[in-house]
Amino acid sequence: MCRQKYDKRRLTRLVHTADAGVVVDPTGKRNGRGAYLCDQPTCWDSLSHKPGILAQALKTNITAEELAAIALHKPA
Repeated sequence: MCRQKYDKRRLTRLVHTADAGVVVDPTGKRNGRGAYLCDQPTCWDSLSHKPGILAQALKTNITAEELAAIALHKPA
């Protein structure tokens, strides 16, 4: 959400799939439209406050259940 450039290992890929909706892709190889989120806590917090940004990047609507599942993968 910060639009900074980081090494790929610092990023978490979120992907919109036809069968599973919006999910975290730990391998980075899952088919579907993807977006990356860095490991900064402020970016993960903005995801819950402004889900429309991620929805726009993935060109889909994101449910509250999907947001909750994504939040479980927040880096420590």
